[in-house]
Amino acid sequence: MEILAGFIIALAIGLTGVGAGSITAPILILFFHQSASDAVTTALVFGTVVKLVATPIYFARGHINFRVLKFMALGGLPATVIGSLLLSQFDKKAMTQPILLIVGITVIISAAGTLWRSLYRDGIASKPVDVKWLPWIVAPIGFEVGFSSAGAGALGSVALMRFTSLLPAEIVGTDLAFGLLLSIFAGGIHAGMNGVPFQILGQLLIGGIPAVILGTQLAKVLAPRKMRLALCVWLIYIGGNLAWRSLETPAKSPAKPALATTAR
Repeated sequence: MEILAGFIIALAIGLTGVGAGSITAPILILFFHQSASDAVTTALVFGTVVKLVATPIYFARGHINFRVLKFMALGGLPATVIGSLLLSQFDKKAMTQPILLIVGITVIISAAGTLWRSLYRDGIASKPVDVKWLPWIVAPIGFEVGFSSAGAGALGSVALMRFTSLLPAEIVGTDLAFGLLLSIFAGGIHAGMNGVPFQILGQLLIGGIPAVILGTQLAKVLAPRKMRLALCVWLIYIGGNLAWRSLETPAKSPAKPALATTAR
């Protein structure tokens, strides 16, 4: 099942460009019952490998604006550290409810941002700002990636469309490179603090690596915009499920001691 999940997730990334974190972490939490901390770590490392396959393509085409990327990294990377450390503290204190709630809300916002970009991309008025403001604009995105693994793809591209004058191809390439930097940075922090669930990660990658290559090729002949719209609607549902689950968790917690006694 993990190999199939990795294949489906990476195929969706290759076809639609929707970020790895927005898809991977919720699936690992809801369907494979990983803890939120392990799911975020796995999603970040998985996303790093998948993006390493796609980013060189945009680099070779000259679609990465390194000046813009530099200022995005100045704000995003420090904020990633803060988000990662905060998640670690929540996890140590077994504060499951806030983690699930924040991950769920982030997935909803990311999917809604991608949906808005897809539906109204021709009507989004670009209002370029001085690049020196970009670190402050993207810092919340870096924080969310460190805390939940989600947000870099959808929210980063919306920020670039809104506040820069980059061409569409440059937006995709620069945002992909930005997401890769955040994934490497945050993934390394999480792996150092919590370790890496190598077993499930390896199975995800077995299905994911060939799927992302296939997805990038299929995007040339299929209609990725329609698939992106359907995927975003599904992600909003998944994010809502996570948020609702966070509200239900306190009511279920008193039952844990009884279950432990029965198991003994």
